[in-house]
Amino acid sequence: MSEDTISQIATPHGVGGIGIIRVSGAEAFAIAREIFRPARGDLGEIAPYRARYGQITAADGTVIDDCILLPMRAPHSYTGEDTIELQCHGGTIVLREVLLRTWEAGARPAEAGEFTKRAFLNGRLDLARAEGVMQLIAAKSARSARAARERLAGALSEEIAGIRHRLLGAIARIEAGIDFPEDDIPAASAAALREDIAAAAAATQRLLTGAHAGRILREGVKTVIVGRPNVGKSSLLNALVGTERAIVTDVPGTTRDVIEEEISIAGIPLRLLDTAGLRAASDEVERIGVARTEQHLEDAELVLAVFDSSSELTAEDQELIARLRGMNADTIILCNKEDCARILSVTDFDGVNAPVLMISAQSGTGLDTLRETIAARVQMMEGELSDGALPNRERETEALQRAARHLTEADRALAAAMGMDFVSIDLRAAYDALGEILGETVDTDLIDRIFSEFCIGK
Repeated sequence: MSEDTISQIATPHGVGGIGIIRVSGAEAFAIAREIFRPARGDLGEIAPYRARYGQITAADGTVIDDCILLPMRAPHSYTGEDTIELQCHGGTIVLREVLLRTWEAGARPAEAGEFTKRAFLNGRLDLARAEGVMQLIAAKSARSARAARERLAGALSEEIAGIRHRLLGAIARIEAGIDFPEDDIPAASAAALREDIAAAAAATQRLLTGAHAGRILREGVKTVIVGRPNVGKSSLLNALVGTERAIVTDVPGTTRDVIEEEISIAGIPLRLLDTAGLRAASDEVERIGVARTEQHLEDAELVLAVFDSSSELTAEDQELIARLRGMNADTIILCNKEDCARILSVTDFDGVNAPVLMISAQSGTGLDTLRETIAARVQMMEGELSDGALPNRERETEALQRAARHLTEADRALAAAMGMDFVSIDLRAAYDALGEILGETVDTDLIDRIFSEFCIGK
């Protein structure tokens, strides 16, 4: 790891009451002495964890800004290094001037995620916890934020560590018998080994089962609103979002492109997509819009199929119903315009495995029931794990899948009496695959790639 001292603005860009600049590294305190002038006395020996009020000064003594200095000594800081935080006024220009002053005094610009990367490399966080930092910043709902906090506190890390601990015990027993047969160490009991492998495999599969729910909490459920033109799709989007996000008119085909909004229902983030009406397009623009609707339907996780309850089913409606019967996505059928004379009924949708709700996007009738239904259908995907123990990154899922495969191979080798060394090889491979999630068995290129996705200043 670089021994450079780094600095960067740690608060969002823009105008605010306070802006924070973080400086971390061996020269952090020396830089503080050079650029900070306390309001009383001299800085002298910097007492860690005691705030000092003063001014940031230029090399010629000119005052740049009033500031509060907060020093932290290694290893008891976020990065595990000597760190100072400068709490300045939150203007873009003044923060930039203070930041440039830290560089002038010997720091260099921090790369994206470099503070958290140093925390990882210094043993303050494992990789699963470190990724919880970014997930907390990017959380799209209160529940997502809670899950990120639980991950940061070690919920997933503890699950992984528990599996690895069991595997390590099994590996140690096998290898002791292989390496030191003359010491009368009992050969590993096949029954006990089978029990260890089964327990590790079950715990690994439990995590894999929760991976989809974990991704949903991080990214949101892709929810596509679909139906023929003028059935009230845009009105439904507006009602759920709570603002006039989409244009609503009596003219069919008003929505030509996909409109996307994010909402939260029962703590679950939803990526809500209002799509062009499914019908034979009358012009090139509408044709493109309908084609995009088709694309989004292919990978939708939840479909809100909207029909006009005040009119008979059309040929376009019938085509959509036929398509819904073969879709893998969870589906909720919405008979809109409940406030008008109703013609449609639940029986019109026989053969579709989906609840049928009567709603009015305009008056709000049935929308609370819709929210409850959405929450219930998404929660069906959840297991018994806490939110913070849900793996939610592709690299984590892939590592768990590899670990599961190696555990299966170890069990087969044991059952076939192929020799304990073959069992040990697969158990070690599973152990290492799980270690990738914690960052114990990953290369520097992967670490660099992971932290490059973090924001500047974190």
